[in-house]
Amino acid sequence: MSNFFQVVFSGMVLGLIYSVIALGYQATYSTSKTLNFGQGEAVALGGLLAFTLVPHVTFWGAIPLVAVAGAALGLFTYFAAVAPAIKRGSESGWILGTIALGPLVLKNVFEAVWGKDDLAVAGPFANTPFVLFDIRILPMELLTMAVVVVAVAALGLFMAKTRYGKAVTAVAINSATAELMGIRSLWVVSGSYALSGGLAALAGLLIAPLTTTSAGMGTVLGLKAFQVAVLGGLTSVRGVLIGGLIIGILDAVTAYMISSRYKEIPGLVLLLLMLSFRPTGMFGKATIKKV
Repeated sequence: MSNFFQVVFSGMVLGLIYSVIALGYQATYSTSKTLNFGQGEAVALGGLLAFTLVPHVTFWGAIPLVAVAGAALGLFTYFAAVAPAIKRGSESGWILGTIALGPLVLKNVFEAVWGKDDLAVAGPFANTPFVLFDIRILPMELLTMAVVVVAVAALGLFMAKTRYGKAVTAVAINSATAELMGIRSLWVVSGSYALSGGLAALAGLLIAPLTTTSAGMGTVLGLKAFQVAVLGGLTSVRGVLIGGLIIGILDAVTAYMISSRYKEIPGLVLLLLMLSFRPTGMFGKATIKKV
């Protein structure tokens, strides 16, 4: 039984990382109804930069550098792949643009720079676990959980108390009205892409010491996070967090009790059921469009 709870705990940690990446999807969708399907490459960038930077600036010093690099990648993605499609009025151009830029172009760039092999990143703590209620817990796992909680709380305060956060709310409700009130939608939407990239890169930094990092890691994690965002609801931060925990635990328990080859199946079945009976996700709200 202790092994089972160990697996559940590991699934929770992984699920929280999924949630951080999925918050990026939620951020861009709330402001522009678009998604960055190259989000996974920002995760990979975070892990790969950690591999390069940590030996020189320590893990703690790498955190702001990785976050800034991820935000810059998010901005680049918006202006290179999303904004042109929106300007043309294309409803699918941003989908093709972000897929082409992320999994196709950026992944190959990362492979050219860092190679295709899995790379180990040293964490800030020794890999010596301590035992709590028969569960072996790594200090890095606790740090990951703490960072996620702090990041979500800080994001909530930022959105509730700052001018930018109030502008995001206004644009999410009605972008045309927000423009009439003097709020620049371009500033808000591009900022959401920067936030999305920064969160994803931070997730890559957190997961690298727990597993490994590689140029190809982003594709799988990006898809997982998309699954989490849709399951929890693209309009709900709470839904994204709960969805991440559900998917993370399902993956871990399935791999433990059945086989790692089948760990994706329960989550996908749950996602299909959710799309069939509640397309907006567990906590998402339907958008009513007046014509």
